[in-house]
Amino acid sequence: MFLLMFISSLALGRAYCGWACPGAGCQEVMFMARDKKVTRGNYIKWLIWIPWIASIAVVATRAGGYHKIDFLYQTTFGLSIVSVNALISYLIVLIFLIVLPAFIFGRRSFCYHLCWMAPFMILGRKLSNYLPWASLYLESDKGVCKHCHTCTENCPMSLPVEDMVNKNYMENVECILCGTCVDGCKQGAITFKYK
Repeated sequence: MFLLMFISSLALGRAYCGWACPGAGCQEVMFMARDKKVTRGNYIKWLIWIPWIASIAVVATRAGGYHKIDFLYQTTFGLSIVSVNALISYLIVLIFLIVLPAFIFGRRSFCYHLCWMAPFMILGRKLSNYLPWASLYLESDKGVCKHCHTCTENCPMSLPVEDMVNKNYMENVECILCGTCVDGCKQGAITFKYK
């Protein structure tokens, strides 16, 4: 799954986070209870990801590499929640790692602070910016921006979108390409592009 996220990010950036991640949907429901912006601490996910990836590499190397891949590991008929114990584990992760941080710290706190999947897509996006192929991105036209602040106020990742528009530079590692700024801008100052 992580390899697929990395590969998809070469063409779609972090669009998985904005359009398909179930954890994101759970956090966005929390906006109704606590709509606080998150602006610091996006390095924490790297403090989780780097040791995790390093330990996987060390263990795999000591084992002599991968000998087989079981895509249905710990699943029954492709489902991972088939027992009460699996449900309890799932709910613990959902509540304590995804929902509660969003309530305590603010908008999409899990994505911003803790997500161990985001670095795969961040690295894929950075790589795609240097490769000569098409990818999804946001484009801005600061000439039509009316400075209504709607894009910044509604960004689920608490990004300074209006500043990005004014600088004509819409690239941000935390941007999940959800399109909230595109949909909210009545002047059409922000659009999706794929080239």
